[in-house]
Formats: sequence, structure tokens, C-alpha cells
Amino acid sequence: MRILAIGPRVYLGDIYLALMREGHEVCVHAEDRPEERAFDGLIETVPDWRQELPWVGRDGIILFERADRGEVADALRRDGYRVIGGSAFGDRLENDRAFGQAVLREHGLPMAGSQAFDGPAEALAWLARASGRHVLKFDDSRLPTFVGEHPDGLDLAYMLRRAGPGRVLLQERLEGVEVGVGAYFDGRRFLRPACIDFEHKRFFPGEMGEMTGEMGTLASYEGGERLFEATLGRIAPRLAEAGHVGYVNLNLMVDERGPLPLEFTCRFGNPGFAVLAAMQREGWGDLFRRMAEGGTEGFATTPGWSVALVLTVPPFPAVDHAATPADDVPLFYREPPAANELGHYHPVDLRRDAEGQFLIRRRSGHAMIVTGTGATVGEAQGAARTRARNVIAPEMRWRSDIGERFLQGEGDRLRALGWID
Repeated sequence: MRILAIGPRVYLGDIYLALMREGHEVCVHAEDRPEERAFDGLIETVPDWRQELPWVGRDGIILFERADRGEVADALRRDGYRVIGGSAFGDRLENDRAFGQAVLREHGLPMAGSQAFDGPAEALAWLARASGRHVLKFDDSRLPTFVGEHPDGLDLAYMLRRAGPGRVLLQERLEGVEVGVGAYFDGRRFLRPACIDFEHKRFFPGEMGEMTGEMGTLASYEGGERLFEATLGRIAPRLAEAGHVGYVNLNLMVDERGPLPLEFTCRFGNPGFAVLAAMQREGWGDLFRRMAEGGTEGFATTPGWSVALVLTVPPFPAVDHAATPADDVPLFYREPPAANELGHYHPVDLRRDAEGQFLIRRRSGHAMIVTGTGATVGEAQGAARTRARNVIAPEMRWRSDIGERFLQGEGDRLRALGWID
């Protein structure tokens, strides 16, 4: 099968390497500067993806990495191409937070309190009248969420004064179990099973430090059917009407009132793609084909749990735009992964030089994701930690407590409330 991948950078390069190992032909277009490109020396790129349309044809698959090319994806589908990665509707669900909340409300889901504003100044004026703990979110998904702690909202006010122009959302600060439910959509229906996932966004163990893109995830394809049917499953008719094809995740906060939706992700997330890949038996090519063709209700998964750990070096979670290739950091293995182990090592912002040395891009410091699976959360944690210790890089760090929140009470609370098996 031929696959044409398009994105701002080679964000999903690990998926492309996996597809090549499965025997598929992959062509990649990236918009960033070649000298800064991830997977340089591992994946060749092309300058103009439109010139590759005759190559991929209408029997191949076109993949968009990000949630801002939905109109282009929709137009290609109307021209008969098979496209994965979103739709204009999916883009708006993720990027226009007020719209996403409105769609959820229309489908009868209980909602956390929220207020949308055209800019930080309006939000700051509202906060002066309604002080308290709130969560600050931006329509620009590249900007990190801020979770307010001060009872009078003083820390949140500081962040709003620092924020640049653009729409923001202030959401009620909830005290419950944060859990995501996700599934692949084939244009007509969700493929089953759905997954449940528990993201760990704080930089340090014990949920301390700044919010990052993500430091690790616990996930399973078992036990989340009731949660799926009560939340994300209700949106299927709207996604089908829009012709959406791709992964959709709905982040929730669960308490005694039930699951309260927080936000959509309508693209392949990172490290979300890796934590799920470890439990998808037939690989990405099979899954892409099922999404593109439609007509199948499910796909094969492994039971139990998967844990993903994000390995980083400085300046992560910041970005150093002044970093050059000469600043890149070498990465080594204690023991080179065997062929059957490669699927648990997922490079992110990595390149390989002419001598074959792997180098982490100092620009981001976002080195790699490693995964582990097991019948229990503890077994999955142990397998992931073993693989993380097999990776060596100067100044490398990673969280060793991914999944501990679930073991220390979140799992019991969700079971007591009747939301997971």
C-alpha cells in the first residue's frame, strides 16, 4: 500500500518507520526547514506533496498529521482520494473550544462550567468579578493549559496578563478523575474497541511542575465501553455527517455527577499514538486500511495495559529556536533493540548522522517514547521502565511514576462510580 503523509514536520515519523517495516511504501512531506527536520537520515521527504498525488493514487492513503488541514482533507475526499487525519468539523471541535463545548451540550452531555473570551483582557476582567480556581485553555493548541491553584485566582490572573492575543477559555476547576476515551472513526462509525487513557502532563513525578505536552500515558483497550457510550459515542452522527476519518479523543473529568467533557483531540496524539500501537495487533497499515475503506466494525487488540514514558533532555518542555545541529545530543542504547523490540522504542525529534549516530534535536529535547505492556498496570510499568533504562543520553530524564495515580486511587474511584470494569 502507498501512503502519502503531510505535516508541519515529521511529527509521526515513528509511524512511518513502522509502516515501512510492514512493507508499505511511504512518501513524506514536511513544512519545516530541512536542517531542523526530525528523522533526517532515517526518512526522506519531498518538497511538494501535491506533485505526489499521481503516485499515491486513489488506491493509496493520504495522512494529515495535524488538526488544521481539514478543509483540504475534505476537498481531497470529494475528489476520490482516501484521506485519514481529520475534517473541517474535527478541526473546529479541537481548535474552537467554545464550539466543541456547544456540540457536546447539544448531545445532552453534562458539562463543566466554562466561559469563552475573545482575548485575555476580557477574561481578566471577568475573573476580577468571579475569582476562584479555574483552568485556562487556548484555542491555539500549541499553547499549554494552565491549571489555577490560588483560591482567589491570583496565579491565573498573572498568566492572563502574560498571554498574547487570541481566544481563551476559562473552565471550572474540577476535582475528579481525569480520563480520556478515544477511538478511530472510518467516516461512518467508530471502530471498536475504544480505548481509555490517563495522561500525565506535569513535568515532575507527583504531579508537580509545569504543564508539558505530556510526560507519559497509561492506556487500555478494555473496560471503557460504558464510558465511551455515555460520551464520545454520542458524537458519531455528527462525525459521520462531516465525513471525518481519523482518531478522536475526548478528555473527561469524572466525579459523582458523571463524566464531564473537557476537550477534544481530533488527530493522532503524542505519545498517544505510541501507547496504543503497543496493543494494536496487526499494525498501522491494517488500521489505516480499515479506516480508509470503512465497512469493518473493529480491529484486533491485546488485553491488559500499556504504559508510555516520554524521554527528554533540556530544553524540554521549552523550545530553543537558536539551537543548531551542532548542539544536538547523542543517544545510545545499552543493548540495541532486537527486531521484535523496535515497536516499543518510538523516536520523536531524532535524526541520524552520516556515521549512523542517533542525535536528539536540541531544539526541542523531545527524544523518544518507550512503551511497556502487561496484564496488570504494574507489569506494564515494569516493562516500560526497563526499556527506558536501556536508553542513554546526556542529561536525559523521564517520569518513573506513570500509572501510579491509577494504582493509588483513581482506578478504585472509577470502578466505585461504575464507569470502568
